[in-house]
Amino acid sequence: MIYLDHNATTPIAPEVLAAMMPYLTEEWGNPSSTYKFGAKLKGVIEAARGQVAELIGAQASEIIFTSCATESNNAAIHAALKANPAKRHIITSAVEHSSVLNLCRTLGGNHITDKTRDPLTPSLSPSDGERTVEDRVRGYRVTYLPVDRDGLLKLADLENALTDDTAVVSLMWANNETGVLFPVKEIAEMCRARGVLFHCDAVQAAGKIPINLREAPVDYLSITGHKLGAPKGVGALYVRRKTPFTSLIVGGHQERNQRGGTENVALIVGLGKACGLARQKLPEYDKKVRPLRDALEDGILHSVPHTELNGHKTQRLPNTSNLTFHGIESEALLILLDQEGVCASSGAACLADSDEPSYVVQAMKPESAASRQMIRFSLGWENTNVEVKAAMNAITRAAKMLRG
Repeated sequence: MIYLDHNATTPIAPEVLAAMMPYLTEEWGNPSSTYKFGAKLKGVIEAARGQVAELIGAQASEIIFTSCATESNNAAIHAALKANPAKRHIITSAVEHSSVLNLCRTLGGNHITDKTRDPLTPSLSPSDGERTVEDRVRGYRVTYLPVDRDGLLKLADLENALTDDTAVVSLMWANNETGVLFPVKEIAEMCRARGVLFHCDAVQAAGKIPINLREAPVDYLSITGHKLGAPKGVGALYVRRKTPFTSLIVGGHQERNQRGGTENVALIVGLGKACGLARQKLPEYDKKVRPLRDALEDGILHSVPHTELNGHKTQRLPNTSNLTFHGIESEALLILLDQEGVCASSGAACLADSDEPSYVVQAMKPESAASRQMIRFSLGWENTNVEVKAAMNAITRAAKMLRG
């Protein structure tokens, strides 16, 4: 198997598994217990909290453990709205992860006029102006900022969308399908100047590029474990000190009363260890992964006719390549690649069961069929030059067969 889908999920690092094992076997107590067997695990959780904080330039007290990025995203946006109940406006982008877009869609209701566009309703063509969904249920107005053909966000569009009624801005650090980076520091500063809370989905960015929240005034930031070598089922939410936060999951006193539910100590330890490893390896990540990505991408673009890059050439993650194979349906190409042992995807893993095309690429190139003919390749530490060459040959053969 040649695994080129690290943006979907990553293998658990051996060091992470080893760190977790004691808490799946001998140390299985409840951290909320008063006796030592369970209570000593509180220190283990706090150590992991510190490791997560160090990866993103935060304080340990600003980290809340969650079950996944979807929970973190939901918790942040709900907290921001509860902090400003009189404000009824949300700003996001047309290319956010579905956990943000579907939440905004719910908050904004399902009423669509001919002048508005919901990015998860691809049957509607995008308008040239502001993309909004007017609420008929909960009273929120949602602005979906557009992106250009390279997937880039224009700060002027955000500045024009901000109003005195804006409660929260939710924009990602790196796009999960194209790897395109948004100017998070500038976005955060713009929101801070207008007194608007800013949430950032940094799921794809964490561990791949430097994140320092001492330099970027982000209010809420989401990460998840299975994108950086930890297991599925654990994530974290950063909440800047003194930023308002109301628990999404109400229960016991866990996580300093900010997230109810008995802590999964083994998974939390795994996330902490993975963040620690990512922090150690981060200086070498770009040097190791980018050349492999570029070799694969350049090889395909030169050897497979009628292929096209989706996303900015340089302003993106070093591991991600999103390519359109004109005239070839994504599903057909993926089936042939799977038969050759190459794992790739046609977009976000959480929407893999959908028959709809990529709404991310559709937002970038609405006039073309690129959203139905694209493949995402996302590499990781484990990939090698030998694998890249073998994958490139398999892709070339599969494309030639389908076009023949």
